[in-house]
Amino acid sequence: MNPELVEQITKLIYEKLQSQTVVTDEQRSSEVEVKFWNHIAGGQQHHSESDNFQTIEEKTHQTLHDVIEEINIESNPVIGIESPFDKEELASLISKTPARIGVGRAGLRPKTNTWLKFRYDHAAAVDAVYGNVNPSLLESLSLFKVNTKVADKEVYVRRPDFGRKLSEEAKQLITQKCKKSPTVQIIVSDGLSSKAIDENLEDVYLSLNQALQGLGLDVGTPFFIEKGRVAAMDDVGELLKPKVIVYLIGERPGLVSAESLSAYLCYEPRIGTIEADRMVVSNIHKGGIPPVEAGAYLGTVIQKILKYQASGVSLVQKEQ
Repeated sequence: MNPELVEQITKLIYEKLQSQTVVTDEQRSSEVEVKFWNHIAGGQQHHSESDNFQTIEEKTHQTLHDVIEEINIESNPVIGIESPFDKEELASLISKTPARIGVGRAGLRPKTNTWLKFRYDHAAAVDAVYGNVNPSLLESLSLFKVNTKVADKEVYVRRPDFGRKLSEEAKQLITQKCKKSPTVQIIVSDGLSSKAIDENLEDVYLSLNQALQGLGLDVGTPFFIEKGRVAAMDDVGELLKPKVIVYLIGERPGLVSAESLSAYLCYEPRIGTIEADRMVVSNIHKGGIPPVEAGAYLGTVIQKILKYQASGVSLVQKEQ
């Protein structure tokens, strides 16, 4: 997606999220003011910032409308049952879930189209697990690659514990290339779905960075962990000592979506961090939480984590 368009959408979503938050006067006075600016203006010095921002709005107005239309996916329920008892009610149920209901059958067997769709979705799930992330995507986002202790995908699937630990080479590379003690550290991993990264990472990443820059937060050097599990963030926490880690990782694919992304967040993760101290924003894809919206929302979650110096269950308890 066009970075200019991502900036515009992120701004709109973030303003909406902020307007929905009810705070007291005392809290409002202590809140960090979020400012958005035009990053593109610096590369077009023959225009003033205001002129350039107006140009961006004019150019992206129709594109923004198209994106919003794409986000609001319309349901076209297909009823496979020839004479349902209540056709309108069945259509209503089908429109509310991607699950395979009301598909009908041919005798004791599923219909040909239903069976073929099932096989297609299963194949897509397998490809997502065993596929590889597009190298050009990582290059375009300036993400260098490191590995866990996993040698290949078969080992990765059978030994989750190996995916939770960085290799010694990875630790050395991270120590050499990454900024120490940042406020926010972004990590990306293919996890169990390379397709989730290919389809969603760019929009989530650009939107998240725009939100963090608007908050004025110090962001570390982002990188990509190949064949990583969620707990690999603990090794990173030990090495770089960030306040918050945001871990964008491919979810385990299902028969509804093979390209769903999750964002795990944790305050000061270290070796021995328990799962209750992590939190997750999941189901990020075109049929779930729109990627650009997810990136903007993660900015508000990070702001809250830093305010209470806690995440997961501890954050919920401190908010009460």
